[in-house]
Amino acid sequence: MRENLLLILIIFLSGAVLMLGTQSLSISYDEAVIFFESSNLAHYLSNFSTSFFGQNDLALRLPFIVLHLCSVWLLYKIGKTFLKRKIDRIMSAAIYALLPGVNTAALLVNNAGIVIFLTLLFLYLYMDGYKISSYIVLLFCLGVDNSFSILYVSLFFYALFTRKKDLLVIALVLFGASLYIYGFDTGGKPKGYFLDVFGVYSTIFSPLLFLYFVYALYRILIKEEKNILWFISFVALLLSLLLSFRQRLSLEDFAPYVVIAIPLMVKVFFNSYRVRLPEHRRWHKLVFTVVVVSLCANFALLFLNKPIYAIVGNPSKHFAIKYHVAKELAQEIKDMGVFAVNTSDAKMALRLKFYGINDGGDYRLENFETEDKSLKKIDISYYEKKIATYYMYSQL
Repeated sequence: MRENLLLILIIFLSGAVLMLGTQSLSISYDEAVIFFESSNLAHYLSNFSTSFFGQNDLALRLPFIVLHLCSVWLLYKIGKTFLKRKIDRIMSAAIYALLPGVNTAALLVNNAGIVIFLTLLFLYLYMDGYKISSYIVLLFCLGVDNSFSILYVSLFFYALFTRKKDLLVIALVLFGASLYIYGFDTGGKPKGYFLDVFGVYSTIFSPLLFLYFVYALYRILIKEEKNILWFISFVALLLSLLLSFRQRLSLEDFAPYVVIAIPLMVKVFFNSYRVRLPEHRRWHKLVFTVVVVSLCANFALLFLNKPIYAIVGNPSKHFAIKYHVAKELAQEIKDMGVFAVNTSDAKMALRLKFYGINDGGDYRLENFETEDKSLKKIDISYYEKKIATYYMYSQL
């Protein structure tokens, strides 16, 4: 009973923090393209939500927050298969809920959160003995996103290793179908991006946690049982690192399959911790403390990023700048009684459209001053630091 209450508390706190986090964000250009112009599942989910709850940031991101919370529950249920102690399972769910990359996927309008949820749903059904249902989920995934080809490859190697013929055939057929439908990008000049990929993974996990995560996967490779969860995560990580020597990758395609192995990392740590006598656990406790503090700091930084503008010399260098400004700018324009503007900034125009500022009308908005008489100068500031300046002109 206590274990269930702790899990509910983790899910509740995670959902509450994410919902509060939506209020400090503006829709980005990439998200606006998905919302207005795309035809993927993220588009339909975000439009469905805003049709019920209004066109605002919470409604826009609510489906992805819900999927994230469902993923936390699924990861906990999957962890029950090989994490025998309650504290291990709760710790696994808590660490997953704190991962900066996972929370980013939960806040932003993209397919990453959908991919994580569907992958965990497949694993839950497959590991619980519902093979037909799990195969239906795999088939559904084929029409959702091209990145599921990575899952199919991972499952192929797992089935080959464990001699599961039915899964081997299904994974191979679905991988071929995915390549046929979406193709495989081999464009661009050969160039190494290994350090870039390693840096992004460090951001997704937090640097110290990622180092231990890699160690845990390696330890399982050489010493411990390799289950389906390990195959998916290890193959996805290995493919991304190998391909990074050749071309720039979109880690949004690979990271969802890597982060799901958090329960395995927790298992490796506690197995190593518990085989030692209490007086010999000092270094494990120190490593655990440092890693958790680092993870919490990165988690806090994700949600409390606006104060960073006060210490960043150039606001355009802020890591979240593309998720700011638009909402405040739209409100400033509405306060002037204007609900349509012309602008040469097509990306900002699409972002403003989400907040009710349409394209056209008798006014022009630019982020530079011209010789025309300005109707109003609009400064967007956070914590007394000017982030952007726009000018409104009358075209009458």
